[in-house]
Amino acid sequence: MSFLVEPLVFGPIKSRRLGKSLGVNLLPEFGKICSFNCIYCECGWNPENKKNSGIPTKEIFEQTLEKRLQELKGTADEPDSITFSGNGEPTLNPDFVEIIDITLRLRDLYIPNAKISVLTNGTMLHKKEIFNAISKVDNNIIKIDGGTYETIRNINQPNVNFDLEKYINILQEYKGDLIIQTCFLRGEHNGVKIDNTTEEEIALWVEHIKKINPKKTMIYAIDRETPEKKLEKVSQDELEKIAERLRQFGFIVECFGK
Repeated sequence: MSFLVEPLVFGPIKSRRLGKSLGVNLLPEFGKICSFNCIYCECGWNPENKKNSGIPTKEIFEQTLEKRLQELKGTADEPDSITFSGNGEPTLNPDFVEIIDITLRLRDLYIPNAKISVLTNGTMLHKKEIFNAISKVDNNIIKIDGGTYETIRNINQPNVNFDLEKYINILQEYKGDLIIQTCFLRGEHNGVKIDNTTEEEIALWVEHIKKINPKKTMIYAIDRETPEKKLEKVSQDELEKIAERLRQFGFIVECFGK
């Protein structure tokens, strides 16, 4: 079984959502660390043992990113986005707040046209310093994978306290300056049927989005190998139908099913 293993700075790679994306992995190159254990995660399951290759410091990050941006400046590979994703939840790096400030400074110095993007499950946003750091980036792409807590629990399998109502309240504090991402899927895990495309789930999900009022919503289907094998990829046509449920209220929705 082969899942993504990423060094500290990798790419640029072609991203369905972000164009030429220079990836940043603030977690161990070998050994996933995440507050979710999503059944569709392209990095695989959270390891049962906690051995890993170490979390990079802000000093090592700064040296590595600066060197790579110097190499890319003025070339055909200049990235459209510097994207924090990697082997787990990027906000779990203890230097995350300082790292965002470093990235902003280096981006402005070397490749000012690049966007800074953070893909996060939002579980650390209750910490004010994380909330504020996320608010500084161009694309703060925050996950909500269902309408009900039960479905989110079954898909994302949080290993921290997760209260859906409180989470939505926190996202409302961004006052629309955020992007919501949702992966739609169907399948089964540990004998439990999972489907966030049902009428109930979509209706409740739409209500959540209306409350959060994001500047954009990105909905997508499974694209790579998943740790749970009993999952079904949702078609582009179905994603478009889900998107229309939001677009009728004036929301911008992008679909990534292909």
